[in-house]
Amino acid sequence: MKKQFETNAIRTQLKRTENLEHSVPMYLTSSFVFEDAEDMRASFAEEKDRNVYSRYSNPNSSEFIEKVCQMEGAEAGFAFASGMAAVFSTFAALLDSGDHILSARNIFGSTHSLFNNIFPKWNISHTYFKIDELDTVENRIQANTKIIFAESPTNPGVDVVDLEVLGAIAKKHNLIYIVDNCFASPYLQQPLKFGADLVIHSGTKLMDGQGRVLAGMTVGNAVLIDKIYRFSRISGPSLSPFNAWVLSKSLETLAIRVDRHCENALKLAEFLEGHEKVNWVRYPFLQSHPKYDIAKKQMKAGGCVVAFEIKGGIEAGQKFFDSIKMLSLSANLGDSRSIVTHPASTTHSKLTVEERAETGVTDGMVRVSVGLEHIDDIIGDIRQALG
Repeated sequence: MKKQFETNAIRTQLKRTENLEHSVPMYLTSSFVFEDAEDMRASFAEEKDRNVYSRYSNPNSSEFIEKVCQMEGAEAGFAFASGMAAVFSTFAALLDSGDHILSARNIFGSTHSLFNNIFPKWNISHTYFKIDELDTVENRIQANTKIIFAESPTNPGVDVVDLEVLGAIAKKHNLIYIVDNCFASPYLQQPLKFGADLVIHSGTKLMDGQGRVLAGMTVGNAVLIDKIYRFSRISGPSLSPFNAWVLSKSLETLAIRVDRHCENALKLAEFLEGHEKVNWVRYPFLQSHPKYDIAKKQMKAGGCVVAFEIKGGIEAGQKFFDSIKMLSLSANLGDSRSIVTHPASTTHSKLTVEERAETGVTDGMVRVSVGLEHIDDIIGDIRQALG
């Protein structure tokens, strides 16, 4: 009988050892031993499906990967030491010199830096498209375009991309379609259902959920994942066994945590929408969101991030952040603790003023990762900080 999301997250475990442990143990070993010379030869020749070296695979990372694959409906996956290790390794494994990336403009600042500062060294180019103008995407496809890439919801503006439309374009032109699903998590959205070939996550965010470890994940088409795996076992960005163990345990509570995140975030968004000192509020499941219908089509709920702009410019923004008492001033998100971030001076500070404007990052924008505290306390801190 097919089990539900929450059940699989809890009951997908490694086979018990002779100790019959209820909770999966940590396998803090760098390498594994072999029965004899032939066993060792066959294992390195990949004639056997077994653990050889923890840079390649480890029981803890294998369990974590299996869980995420089940959640996303993916054939295979590979776990990385951070979200950006997943982004970099995925693209580097699939691209050759002379290839071209077609990407949404609204992407994480470090991904933008990767496209603009690192890949050009290898003669890999990119073109951006606006997510509000998907009808122009096909016109931007070049003869050497290999990958189409997008995030949804976007960081930090919490905009929404119609994943199905991009999926149809990618399929029509035989492009590899990659989606960064970090803001939604597999619980709220499964991009493979909308045509994606690969899905990338920063496990550091909602997957961990408590700000403890760094991790990344790419899942999807088995043929593509095999290329990513072979690149990564050589270049070495694999996830540590300890962090994999932590994350696998974290996934057991993902659904119940994200439900509360979303409940709190919607209430905060509704409060901010009526506040006299706020210019605008952006949250996918707020009916005023311009992509509300698309968000409802492809997401279960709106996620944990709310973006808004304070009236009064930089001075008002600085006063707001200096007045925060309970919420954390940090650049992370998806934590049990609510976090406020100023994207223009932190996560997107490496972008020029013009580049920030293109992605909707204004000087007065505030990104709130809404945590699991009581909503009255979250709203109370933001209310007093707004003055």
